[in-house]
Amino acid sequence: MDELLPGLDDPRRNEVRAWLTEHPNPTDREMAESGYVAPHWPEPWGRGADPVQQIIIDDEFARAGVKRPSNQIGIGWAAPTIIFAGSDEQKQRYVLPALAAEEIWCQLFSEPEAGSDLAGVGTRAVRDGDEWVINGQKIWTTGAHYSKFGILIARTDPDAPKHKGITYFICPMDAPGIEIRNITNIAGAKSFNEVFFTDVRIPQANVVGEVNDGWRLAKVTLGNERVSLSTGGVLWGAGPTALDIIEEAKKLGVKTQVMRQRLAQLYIEHTVIEIIRMRTLTARLRGEAPGPEASVRKIMADEHGQRAMEVARDITGADAMVIGEPDAKIGKTIWSKSWYSGYMFSKALTIGGGTGEVQRNILGERVLGLPAEPDPTVGMSWAEARRGKAL
Repeated sequence: MDELLPGLDDPRRNEVRAWLTEHPNPTDREMAESGYVAPHWPEPWGRGADPVQQIIIDDEFARAGVKRPSNQIGIGWAAPTIIFAGSDEQKQRYVLPALAAEEIWCQLFSEPEAGSDLAGVGTRAVRDGDEWVINGQKIWTTGAHYSKFGILIARTDPDAPKHKGITYFICPMDAPGIEIRNITNIAGAKSFNEVFFTDVRIPQANVVGEVNDGWRLAKVTLGNERVSLSTGGVLWGAGPTALDIIEEAKKLGVKTQVMRQRLAQLYIEHTVIEIIRMRTLTARLRGEAPGPEASVRKIMADEHGQRAMEVARDITGADAMVIGEPDAKIGKTIWSKSWYSGYMFSKALTIGGGTGEVQRNILGERVLGLPAEPDPTVGMSWAEARRGKAL
């Protein structure tokens, strides 16, 4: 597989190196306008880069120590959906500021009764002239308290089957009637929020795509959320890798055979997951669509991340559970807050972005050909399905 990856003498690197020479410390706006933030996107927002070119660009930027703007939901999910289905006015208004991280975005999808069953959303949007009036509640909204806009799905036709009658909106987070309540997660971070809508008015111009076609666009957004060819840490690409934990174990000294076996198992899992990642990558390099290995890798990587952080906790001992300043170091151990927050955060890995159970259902039905579990709400309107739940 390695022979498919471009070497340091690959002539296709010259263009990237030339731009970095001219822009050794580029601003976020310069990055966005260059097309290098999301190079695989079509012009004028990206560079239409194929997978090999993406690898070259990523590698050259890493070597130059140049980081892209940080706007995970805006760049990763919102803007691609707007490019896919938005109007020309929406593309011109929202895409470039999102790429430059000038306007931060959040995602208003999940609800208390619509998490894994996202099509069961109950937040309502009622047309009133050139506006939509929104009432309802969203939950687990990361970054709502500092975001400029949110991508919102709401039910616009309660008489349609539950996968129909949903519309996709661009929601200004400072609109009157929006109340944001912070949720402190198990790791002590204040990143999640509940968002309440009381007669919030959103203009018709903020509808993305067609009215009642929001479920299709929500799937586009979720597809962008779950697709990743990147390597990196065990916490969805962040945090330490299994190799980092093994190195730390060497420094601290491994005194039991049980821990040696756990570390060996982590190394095996890390290697297998990396091989699956390379299979996905090389399929893209050959112009092939990734197969079921994407779902397999997500299941394995999430469970691996939880086991890796448990090992990190155990080799550090009680100090790993001390909450301190980000740079506080406890004795001879690794950075305490990183390990504490990482261990606590790892509990969410098998839930976020599609639960492990959902991913296993996808593999069982679409790869192994197992029969699907009957859905008693198929063919029902949203209102009928909700009444069935109440009974």
